[in-house]
Amino acid sequence: MPSGRYRAFGFIAAALLFLPHLAFAASALDTANQQARELIRKTMADRRIPGLQVAIVKDGKVVLSESYGLANVENRVAVTDATLFPINSGTKSFTGVAAMQLVQDGRLDLAAPISRYLDDLPEAWRQVRVRQLLAHTSGLPDIVDAQGLVGGGSETQAWATVKALPMQAAIGERFTYNQLNYALLARIIAKQSQMPYERYLAQRQFAPVGMRSSTFGDSYDLIANAATMYSYFPRKTDAAGDAERLSHWFYDMPQGLWAGGGIQTTANELAAWILALSDGKLLGADGVRQMWTAEKLNSGADGSWGAGWPVLASAPQRQVAGIGGARAAFVVYPDERLAVVVLTNLVGANPERFIPQIAALYRPATEPGRDAAK
Repeated sequence: MPSGRYRAFGFIAAALLFLPHLAFAASALDTANQQARELIRKTMADRRIPGLQVAIVKDGKVVLSESYGLANVENRVAVTDATLFPINSGTKSFTGVAAMQLVQDGRLDLAAPISRYLDDLPEAWRQVRVRQLLAHTSGLPDIVDAQGLVGGGSETQAWATVKALPMQAAIGERFTYNQLNYALLARIIAKQSQMPYERYLAQRQFAPVGMRSSTFGDSYDLIANAATMYSYFPRKTDAAGDAERLSHWFYDMPQGLWAGGGIQTTANELAAWILALSDGKLLGADGVRQMWTAEKLNSGADGSWGAGWPVLASAPQRQVAGIGGARAAFVVYPDERLAVVVLTNLVGANPERFIPQIAALYRPATEPGRDAAK
C-alpha cells in the first residue's frame, strides 16, 4: 500500500490535472458574460429599449445580474436591481405553480371538471377540466377583447357579458389563448386555499423565495420603484405618416385578472424563484415535470402550453417560458440547468425573441442547437 506521502502526492497531482478544467470553465463563463453584456447593449440600441434588467441562471446559481438604461426617461431615473417591472402574462407561470401546489397538497384535481369547484357556471362551461384552463384548451369565450374587458364596463359587468357569449371551440379541441381561463383559476385557487389568490402567492411563493419586493398592480397603481412603461406605437390621434415617438403606455389589470397578468417584480427575484422551483423548494419534481409537459388535445397532438407555461420545445432539450406584455420574458432550459430572465419597459421589445441568442452564449460550442439559436 502506498505510504501517506505518496498518497498525498497523488492527490496533489490529480488536483493539478483538474485545475486547467476549472480555469477553462471560469474563463468560459467570463467570456459568456462579457458577450451577453455586449449583446444586450446592442439589442437595446437596435430596439430602442429605454430600460432593462437581465438575470442568468446557470448550474444552480445566478451568474449574471445587471441593470441597464432608464426606468423613467423623462426624469432620467436609472434602472437598478430594485426596479419593478410588470411581467403581465408571465404571471400565468406563477398561477401554474399555485395550481400544482394545491394538487400536491391534495386540494385540487387537474382532471376534475371546474364545476366541482365553482358554482354559477353556464352549462356549456361545466365540463371544462382544470388542466384545460391552465393550458388554454378550454374553448371558453374570453373576458377580454381588443378594447379591454368585454362590454366596456366594470369587471362585474364583464362577467355577466362573457357568460352569455358562445364557446370559441369545443372543449379540448384546440389551443386558444384566453384571459378568462386564468380569471377562473384565480377563483378556484382562492376557494381551495381559503385565501385570496394574491395572498396565497405571497405566502406560498414570494415569502419562501425571499421575493420581498414583488407585488401586484398595473400602470395606474402607485407602486414604489416601478418602471414607467413606454411604446413606439402610433397614438390614435396621430396622422398617417407621423414619425414614431416614444410615448407612455398605460394598461389596466383588474384584480380579478391578476392571476393572468398582475405581478410586478425584478429579474433577481424571478431568478430566485426559478432556482427555488428547480431545487424542489416550491414543488416536487413530479409536479414540475407535469407542469412543464404540454397538454394533449382531443386529437392526441400536443397543445402549446403545459400548466401555466408555454412549452417552446419538448425535444431534444426542453424549453419552457413565461412571456408577458411584449416586454418581459423568462425562458427555462431545465435539461441544461439554464434560465434567462429579461425584463424591459418597452412594449414591443419582445425579449423572448432575443433570449435564445443570450442562452446560446452559455452552452458549449459543440452542443446541438447552439448555432441554430444565434
